[in-house]
Amino acid sequence: MTQPPAPVVWLQPAAPPKPAEGAPCNGCGLCCLAEPCPLGVLVSRRRRGACAALRWDEDAQRYLCGVVADPASVTGWQQPWALRALAALARRWIAAGVGCDAQLQALPAEPPAP
Repeated sequence: MTQPPAPVVWLQPAAPPKPAEGAPCNGCGLCCLAEPCPLGVLVSRRRRGACAALRWDEDAQRYLCGVVADPASVTGWQQPWALRALAALARRWIAAGVGCDAQLQALPAEPPAP
């Protein structure tokens, strides 16, 4: 029986390397680029591929969850109380601050054949 091909995701070149499992999240983005979390499924309306809520922060040189960092841009909602509540719920749902649980490995892209 053959293994299905591993998904290929393209990271920002300046993204930090994936932390070890259990280490604090550093915004590498690998997990969210591979597939959305349950919250990302609701926001992205897809179960495969990159999460539509994932945002690259050029200043911080890391990926951020848009539902946590800027829920208005993800949802279009305008009510401040609803945005605060959604961001707080998102932090809990994605286990922000708990540690990396992605059992993924990032490999460098192979150079094109000559």
